[in-house]
Amino acid sequence: MFYWIVSICLFILLCILLRTVYVLLEVKNETRSLYELASHKKKLKTLIILGSGGHSTEMLRLVETLNRKIFTPKFYIVASSDSKSKEKLFDMEKCSGKNTLYHVYDIPRSRKVHQSYVTSVFTTLYSIMYSVPLMLRIQPDLILCNGPGTCIPICVIAFLMRVLYVSDSVIVFVESICRVKSLSLSGVILYYFADVFLVQWEELLNKYKRAKYIGRF
Repeated sequence: MFYWIVSICLFILLCILLRTVYVLLEVKNETRSLYELASHKKKLKTLIILGSGGHSTEMLRLVETLNRKIFTPKFYIVASSDSKSKEKLFDMEKCSGKNTLYHVYDIPRSRKVHQSYVTSVFTTLYSIMYSVPLMLRIQPDLILCNGPGTCIPICVIAFLMRVLYVSDSVIVFVESICRVKSLSLSGVILYYFADVFLVQWEELLNKYKRAKYIGRF
């Protein structure tokens, strides 16, 4: 009996491992795009991750350019301690003058400024566990992020949900305008997981082959 249980567990782990490799190869080979996603669905449940400081400003500028009839409803994810990003978000939605459906959710910050990498492992794991029920409930079609540490737990969960056939979110990462010659820590991690990887400086294209130049906004 014990032998069969171990065999079944090993078989399941092998299947998950093979599926993970397959999904990573899909990402590397860029088999999915935002245009392909939009062509299959009239409306896209869009999850937008905001970060402190300039991250929110850049992301909200990008959000303002989105077609509100297609990218709806919108789900904003904000670190629980980031009240300024919420203010910017509410101001933008109010100033848009359009009655669009959106929701705002708080999650624990995965890494604080100047926090050590060792302790940030534990805070990130806590943020991931906290965010799992939220991601299972939303199951977004599209995830937009641009570098804050808050995006790591969400994108990790989205990737695992894709591996396990729970949902099939397309992850779009836009590197911050501050990164001219190298990627942020979030960028380094998501370079291998994001379906679409965009940069705002052409200098990064030679070093990172998967990157696409989006210009500055």
